Amino acid sequence: MFSLEIDCDPEDRDMLIAELWEQGSAGIVELNPVTVRAFFEDAANYGALLKLFPAARRREEEQRDWVQSARDLLQPMEVGRRFFLVPEWRDDPAPEGRFRIVVNPGMAFGTGVHETTRLCIEALEAYLQPGMTVLDVGTGSGILAQAAALLGAAQVLACDIDPVAVEIARMGFIGSVDAVAGGTADLVLANISPEAIVQLSADLLRVLKPGGLLLASGFELHEVEQMRAALPGAREVREKGNWALIVV
Repeated sequence: MFSLEIDCDPEDRDMLIAELWEQGSAGIVELNPVTVRAFFEDAANYGALLKLFPAARRREEEQRDWVQSARDLLQPMEVGRRFFLVPEWRDDPAPEGRFRIVVNPGMAFGTGVHETTRLCIEALEAYLQPGMTVLDVGTGSGILAQAAALLGAAQVLACDIDPVAVEIARMGFIGSVDAVAGGTADLVLANISPEAIVQLSADLLRVLKPGGLLLASGFELHEVEQMRAALPGAREVREKGNWALIVV
């Protein structure tokens, strides 16, 4: 058993973790906001891993159940006022008054741990009205789409350019917002990178019905003004830690 310690920008952490799981990691620990440690069996192709992660630092590890150790770090959590997120290997019941969502950590973005996911869930609780049509752009693990359905959305559309994410979410289509007809959604979610928000800004607004709302997140506080410029008409900015969500 060996581990690779890898540094990354905080905004890239979740994508790095997803890639490490895809490469066969036996367990992953987040040491701090910028460093993760991924564990691999001795039979893993270290040369191939080093090509993917050239700055990784290798360490030999004692033999233990690293899968269970990594799983133990991710506990059920209450998010927002109404949700209870549970890893797929746990059977904890939801507290009274909360919706239970099962999450599959690792293979797609969206375990509920990240501040942007929490921001989006809290904004959904504030703005989603029963009967709305919701579009989740970059659905990842599908947590936000599930939350929208549980809050009473009449129709939830979801899309992601990652086929693995669509498979895990078990909803939506492989593609992006440019494939959606104009005036489709009462509420659009986009918890994606700031670069993607800028690139897709025209389509994110195009697919809104008159009077519709866009909840965009996935960017840090210092990028808020860039998002305002790309998405004119912002009515609110929400913050959590160093991350932000903009309501348009």
